[in-house]
Amino acid sequence: LLNINVGGKLFQIAYKVAARYPITRLGKLVLCTDPMKKLQLCDDYSVQKNEYFFDRDPSIFHYVFHFYRSGVLWIMDEMCPSNFVEEIEYWGIHLKYTQRCCRILFEEKQDELSEYLKIQKQLEAELEPLDSVEQFEGKFLGRFREMIWNLIENPYSSVAAKIIAVLSSFFVLISIVGMTLSTVEEMKHKTGKMWMEQLEMICAIFFTSEYIMRLISSSSFKKFLRAAFNAVDLVAILPFYIQILFENLDEADTLYHEELHKVENVSKLGKVLKLIKLMRIFRILKLARHSTGLRAFGFTMRQCYQQVCCLFLFIAMGVFTFSALMHSVEHDVPGTSFTSIPYAWWWAAVSLSTVGYGDTVPDTVLGRMVAFACISFGIILNGMPISILYNKFSDYYAKLKAHEIET
Repeated sequence: LLNINVGGKLFQIAYKVAARYPITRLGKLVLCTDPMKKLQLCDDYSVQKNEYFFDRDPSIFHYVFHFYRSGVLWIMDEMCPSNFVEEIEYWGIHLKYTQRCCRILFEEKQDELSEYLKIQKQLEAELEPLDSVEQFEGKFLGRFREMIWNLIENPYSSVAAKIIAVLSSFFVLISIVGMTLSTVEEMKHKTGKMWMEQLEMICAIFFTSEYIMRLISSSSFKKFLRAAFNAVDLVAILPFYIQILFENLDEADTLYHEELHKVENVSKLGKVLKLIKLMRIFRILKLARHSTGLRAFGFTMRQCYQQVCCLFLFIAMGVFTFSALMHSVEHDVPGTSFTSIPYAWWWAAVSLSTVGYGDTVPDTVLGRMVAFACISFGIILNGMPISILYNKFSDYYAKLKAHEIET
């Protein structure tokens, strides 16, 4: 018998049993004739007791011991997959010796654990501040830059930082409200337009000052420019200055500018200006910097992009399928709106989304049956990913909120 001491517990295995599996650690131990090589296969050896000592987990070795006796490796659900794999790799036993049912469940548990650890790592990266205190040490005006950085970037560092965070959110909302009011007909007269321009200038000055303070106080310019939130800040600032640049391309020619504003709706430059003004709507993304819910929503979308893409694929398949069916049963009806499959796409899209504007409706019984099938498919399809997205969103939101409370 081979006497084995694993973590203080004694096991005995017949030499011929261990020799059946020569690639395992115990199989190599019984087949090896060189005493020095045997010592390399174990942690210690007692000559008096004739025991080979292994400083491993005895609870898991019970399953290894059972494997040598029965030829089957059993796996219990309560085991940690990483620890179990590490132990059986040490003993040289492959997972192929497990029963198929156990192996499938174990591999699923391994995948779940790997996915969980991956998400945890990404969450930690999301929560990790762009610049830590240590990164300012030894830099030019390091303490001053650190103070400015915490004032602008970390609203939980001081009362003044909280006030600046509130001001930043306030100016974002004011800017969006101003952009909205500027499209109202009553606000397009001279006085209203002047007030809107002044409001836009004040907001742009605040956002620019905030961005410059972040840029100057950052410990690494490359890291700062690669950050997503800083890219959003830059996109929120640029439209104001690009608009000024376009409007002052030829300041000397006043008549030209007067004619330009008259045909602004049809001129290329006027369309570019409108597009640039529309880019100001991206300022609302700045709220995500200080909003835990928006950050959790963005992280959820990044993690669930496969499910979301799959949902869009099913929607596209449903639109093409039901629009083709509706066209085939309705195209002969006089005065029908389903004159072609592309014309039926809009009806299929609004029906799948269960909105149903009613602007296009079927007239035949078969058409109504197809519409009922389309709406039923849309209800089932829209209900599938809701629970997955909500559960993940609530989990990420709770973790982000817990981190904020800790800091």
